[in-house]
Amino acid sequence: MKNDVIPEGCRVDAKGRFVPEDMIKPIDLTRDSLVQEIIAGFQEDHARLRARKVKTFNDIYAFVDLSAQEYGVNIGGVKGNITLMSFDGKLKVVLQVQETIRFDERLQTAKKLIDECLTEWKENARAELCIIANDAFKVDRAGNIRTGQVLGLRRHAIKDERWLRAMQAIAEAVQVVGSKSYVRAYERNADGDFQAITLDFAAV
Repeated sequence: MKNDVIPEGCRVDAKGRFVPEDMIKPIDLTRDSLVQEIIAGFQEDHARLRARKVKTFNDIYAFVDLSAQEYGVNIGGVKGNITLMSFDGKLKVVLQVQETIRFDERLQTAKKLIDECLTEWKENARAELCIIANDAFKVDRAGNIRTGQVLGLRRHAIKDERWLRAMQAIAEAVQVVGSKSYVRAYERNADGDFQAITLDFAAV
């Protein structure tokens, strides 16, 4: 169909057939025109938003480099989250870098050491911590380890040598496999709280 030439005065229907326009109901032609017009508008807005996104990131990166140059430093890109505020404090732009992490085989070592601790601690009524540790290694619906819960185990101040080795294994098992950057804009509302300026079509 891509290489077929549509005969003059015909339209292609959903099944790929050539249909003479004079055989198409006026309401169907009107519907088609409306859909084409709406989609064309969405495509134009999508292209503008994409261009706005690229410009926004480039502007932020350029500003961060400009600011760093005052101290004789060349940063060469944004490595973490930053917040830019307007002079009057009513507007802010937040750039967030969200890293995607995975664990390598050392996570299994950490799990084994933690299991040893849990087996012993069950006799000492540390039931709450046992539940937290076991839950951390449960997988989500996609079969992936929930990284936040595993990393959260490091917050517990436990001096057991096996636990400390397990926490070290977890830290060393972290592998950053990708990252995504997001920019969000906010303005203060009448109550003085920051409210996101949304670009979500369904939310405006």
